[in-house]
Amino acid sequence: MTARRRGTDGRANKRKAESGIKKVKRQTLKQDAQAKRAAAAMRARKAEFAHHPSPNIRGGDPNLPAKRAEDSQLRLSLVMNPILANPLGNVHGGEIMKLVDETGGFCAMKHARNVTVTVAMDSMTFLSPVHVGSLLTLHASVNWVGRTSMEVGVRVEAENVVTGQVTHTNSAYLVYVALDQFGQPSPVPPLRIETEAENRRWEAGAARQAHRLKQANKKAEVA
Repeated sequence: MTARRRGTDGRANKRKAESGIKKVKRQTLKQDAQAKRAAAAMRARKAEFAHHPSPNIRGGDPNLPAKRAEDSQLRLSLVMNPILANPLGNVHGGEIMKLVDETGGFCAMKHARNVTVTVAMDSMTFLSPVHVGSLLTLHASVNWVGRTSMEVGVRVEAENVVTGQVTHTNSAYLVYVALDQFGQPSPVPPLRIETEAENRRWEAGAARQAHRLKQANKKAEVA
């Protein structure tokens, strides 16, 4: 091989080596850019999740848009008058139960956007009496939803408006069923769970509903 041929081959090999190095550099730069874009996208998703957690949609009819618990939450306040009380000045328990049922019913109607009827009320214990002149406040919120039924939790508080003392008098869980224009059970929207507290209420409500169904089946077997 002549010196000229060896020189030509050497330059060709050098250009080939340089081309290979440039190709590796381009691939490395491309991979670095892809990694940076992926990291940026991951950061953006984390930031979005932090401000807008992914919805946890449960129960109801999947063909209907899900609703948040706060969309149907209800607060009712009214002063307890003597006409509602016994001779000792304590408000009748039946009057409070009626208010609980009405507040829970309207909460269920707001979620279903339909007529609802009460099908069950769990046992309700009065923790303290409600006196005439107290400001009674009822807080209602949907805890759990089935296809046509909903459990609503109602918390009752009595406030002495002079001293500002607020007493938790009782709580209750009620089940309502939505009805269509023909009086038949109607599907209700799913519930969008957004907080850990709402998740706990859902789990507890689902457990209570399972117990109710179990008890109903036992009664049916006895009958």
